[in-house]
Amino acid sequence: EVVPAARTVLFDGVADRDALERTLAAWVPGSGVEDGPLVEVPTTYDGPDLDDVAARWGTDRAGVVEQHAALTFVSAFCGFAPGFAYLAGLPDALAVPRLDTPRSRVPAGSVGLAGAWCGVYPTASPGGWRLLGRADVRLWDPERARPALLAPGTRVRFVPR
Repeated sequence: EVVPAARTVLFDGVADRDALERTLAAWVPGSGVEDGPLVEVPTTYDGPDLDDVAARWGTDRAGVVEQHAALTFVSAFCGFAPGFAYLAGLPDALAVPRLDTPRSRVPAGSVGLAGAWCGVYPTASPGGWRLLGRADVRLWDPERARPALLAPGTRVRFVPR
């Protein structure tokens, strides 16, 4: 089993450790990222933190929507909740801090930012990310061949609606 995280990868049950070490020695970080499937996420940009993010980015609401929708994110790993993908691709200059005090409830489908990560909440839950808007997508469905819509390696574009 391979379990990626923000700065580590767990390899569990590796039968041939030498082969794994050879593969890792030849691996080039970031290679193959452009080959993942592309998922477009229709998004309504009306989140409670949109004005705050606009101020931090030195723009207005329309500028946040334009900049966010112009990016292609890549699901780096999943965690926190089934179907929650940590999406890499937000430039460091656009990184925003988590909220000082997390919300006790973030609605399912909320699109948020924390640090240089972007994510979509698959279910209602507590959370401290800055919310840009909402998306109506089913992120986790155990009946699908790939239960996680945004599995690691998936490219993601947010499409304003």
